[in-house]
Amino acid sequence: MTEDEMRKRLEALRLEHRDLDAAIDALSGAGTVDQLQIARLKKRKLRLKDQIAMLEDYLIPDIIA
Repeated sequence: MTEDEMRKRLEALRLEHRDLDAAIDALSGAGTVDQLQIARLKKRKLRLKDQIAMLEDYLIPDIIA
């Protein structure tokens, strides 16, 4: 995977993460609370966060000053 492809993938993951956040907020704010569905969305959101962090670590190297 090239660096450009990784950056595109990172943006897609960030967008999906934001969409999941909005979906979780919408479900939580709705009158009917489906805790199982909310838990699944939160778990998916955490997996996306881990993937985002992994790609960011690869693309942005740690520089010790």
